[in-house]
Amino acid sequence: MTRRGYPSDVDDDTYLFLLPYLVLSPQDARQRKYSIRNVLNALLWVARTGAQWAYLPNDFPPAETVRQQAHRWFEAGCFLNAAHDLRLLSRVEKSRNGEPTAIIIDSRTLQSTPESGHRAGFDGAKKRKGTKVHLAVDTLGHVLAVLTTPANEQDRAQVKDLCLEVQEATGMNIEVAYADQGYTGAQTALDASEAGVELVVIKRPEATKGFILLPRRWVVERSFAWLSRFRRLGRDLERLPSTLVGFHVLAACILLCNNLKPLFA
Repeated sequence: MTRRGYPSDVDDDTYLFLLPYLVLSPQDARQRKYSIRNVLNALLWVARTGAQWAYLPNDFPPAETVRQQAHRWFEAGCFLNAAHDLRLLSRVEKSRNGEPTAIIIDSRTLQSTPESGHRAGFDGAKKRKGTKVHLAVDTLGHVLAVLTTPANEQDRAQVKDLCLEVQEATGMNIEVAYADQGYTGAQTALDASEAGVELVVIKRPEATKGFILLPRRWVVERSFAWLSRFRRLGRDLERLPSTLVGFHVLAACILLCNNLKPLFA
């Protein structure tokens, strides 16, 4: 079926770059009824619009086919691998070392929905019931690791797992992590050191009110803002936390592709 394109569709260069990461079985496999490109475009439409699977337009492959394939891609780390290589390209293009030595960590709370309510917690600071998304980015804002927990769990309790995941992604290259006052504490610093990372807490100046642009800290906030362009990430709409992580990695991958399009040509 031929159809008119959507703004979320990938262009030819981006598709050709991503294709080797997405082929989990031969493209001419007998069981394949729909092209990888059409399934990918349908997944990106869902990520960009935030719509329910059942409301996927009829000119895409069936919603259940797209959903199942998306879970296969997430489980196999297809977009994670692509994002890793794209991050290396982006850093080299900006005359940086391929792997970073410093990261910035933070979290945000996504409002729960009927689909995710069974694993939601209450965030007393944000007065919101939902899921916390813990993010680690390099100093350019590239996503290195994503974790999710119920919103009632403390940010500082996730530092060790977040740092270990970042070290695995970068080949034990991270030396320092910057964080806000929510990560203060001797035990938190000890947890980070066990992963080979020095935790540096950047505090607000005393007796200040309103928005303050803190050094380093703004980078991860900008990354959260970039990811929020994907409306699927505006709330926790997923039954499984692994799916929520997968959509974050997918969004990070597409953002990098958009920034690096001149290199694909």
